[in-house]
Amino acid sequence: MSAPPPSAGGRGPHALHIVPGSGNPGTEASHPARWSRPHVPLVVIASGKGGVGKSTLAANLSVALGQRGARVLLVDADFSQASLDLLLGLHPRHDLQHVCAGEKTLEEIAITGPRGVTLIPAASGAPELADLDDVRLEFLLRGLTQLEASADLMVIDTASGISRAVTSLCLAADLVLLVTTPEMPAFSDAYGLMKLLHHQGLSRPPHLIVNQSGSAEEAEETSHRIGLVARRFLQMNLETWEPVPLDAAVPRAVRRQEPVFATFPHSPAAAAYRAAAERLWSVVLPTDPAVDHEQPQRLEA
Repeated sequence: MSAPPPSAGGRGPHALHIVPGSGNPGTEASHPARWSRPHVPLVVIASGKGGVGKSTLAANLSVALGQRGARVLLVDADFSQASLDLLLGLHPRHDLQHVCAGEKTLEEIAITGPRGVTLIPAASGAPELADLDDVRLEFLLRGLTQLEASADLMVIDTASGISRAVTSLCLAADLVLLVTTPEMPAFSDAYGLMKLLHHQGLSRPPHLIVNQSGSAEEAEETSHRIGLVARRFLQMNLETWEPVPLDAAVPRAVRRQEPVFATFPHSPAAAAYRAAAERLWSVVLPTDPAVDHEQPQRLEA
């Protein structure tokens, strides 16, 4: 399919082409503008600061959900600094850069990962993906509907920070998981992202996960401080999920390019990822996805 017209913000050879994977490309209904956004639950994982373990959380949370029987479509939306393929030990031949060039469809770049996880990989060091405009980001988001028939939920790992792409994906989500660590810079940047999303009209408060906590007390203090500031200045009540402890098993698994579950299934971090998956399951997948694939569930208000 051809790219959006120049009036939609085309940029020559780097313009985004969404190529339909099925249907008659000559029909008007096949144009991405006619598609809706995904109808399965959309979970976006974000952080105000880099280096807080957001992508590691996204990868392991998706695998934990897969272990429970969910079919997870994991999307690497850190478009130009991708890492999910490395964290899962996958070697994709094509990625979103090829979709942007109109060379591949989203179906064609999807790669099967561990435990029922399907990955949409992004590129690393691709400047044309670093700052997608709103039209192309919306087309990409709608393009995911072409894959939702084989997914119970979609997990999107964003870039860190407060870029337009990050906030747009958060605002499109059914549930936002905000990741921070106990360090003050991460705490401050997490609040900054939360404040921006609030001002842009985020309908539901994000859910907070404190990662790399040295102790349960440290995680509780961090979540309490963030929650206090959010209530006082944003009138926002945060729900804090179980923290992920600082665990040497995590960097060791990263070096092996494997999920923590595969290498250290009995580690404290693996237990925390399972707890987060159980919490997420109860919110977005109240029915057994292995049994009922015809009725995808939406989040309750």
